[in-house]
Amino acid sequence: MNELKENILKLSAEIVQKLDFFLVDFNIRGDQRKRIIEVYVDGEKNVSADDLAEISREINSAIEKQNLIDKSYRLDVSTPGVDRPLKFLQQFPKHVNRNFEIIIKNKDEEQKFTGKLLAINGEDLHFNVNGKEVIVKFNNTIKAKVLISFS
Repeated sequence: MNELKENILKLSAEIVQKLDFFLVDFNIRGDQRKRIIEVYVDGEKNVSADDLAEISREINSAIEKQNLIDKSYRLDVSTPGVDRPLKFLQQFPKHVNRNFEIIIKNKDEEQKFTGKLLAINGEDLHFNVNGKEVIVKFNNTIKAKVLISFS
């Protein structure tokens, strides 16, 4: 990772954490003439448009104050969206009672199932799968994606 990316990643992570959210993903693309900085954040509570605007203002201000980029750039701050799998344990509590598609590692093989998240107890995720409770250690999840429901 180049120095510019490392510096902006570090300052973004610090700002996001200071505002009680966490950094889910980060990317810089484009060239020196027009860089695009993408910052994806989430929180234990829902992230509002006002929260995203505040995070964006703080990151923008820090980039300019430290003079990290001297050309034009675009900063995009958003949530990961429902199509992205959850990466952190802190993302799960607000999705209790929602359906998930889960891929876990079980010994040396992968296991895939669909179930409703019932509860989180420490690092244990409790799912209802076909009427039975299945407990999954968070560290054993390979992919956990919230399924969209229109009911």
